[in-house]
Amino acid sequence: MTTGSYMPQLKSSAPPKPHARLEKWIWILIYAGLFLFILGIATGRSEAVTGWLLAAPGAIAVAVGVVLIYVRSRFNDPK
Repeated sequence: MTTGSYMPQLKSSAPPKPHARLEKWIWILIYAGLFLFILGIATGRSEAVTGWLLAAPGAIAVAVGVVLIYVRSRFNDPK
């Protein structure tokens, strides 16, 4: 910390995560997919076709996110 500053200097010696982009997309797919799936179920009560058009891609996005979690677990992290 410098004199007169309340914010500490952030000097991380840790290297950046090599798979950070993949991990970001995993969670984007899972959460957006769940949102679309729930929105499709709620919409399906009044408009069945629109509900299916929302729920099906949402379920696919969640499935892809879960598969990517498995793929990420098989990567070897550099130490």
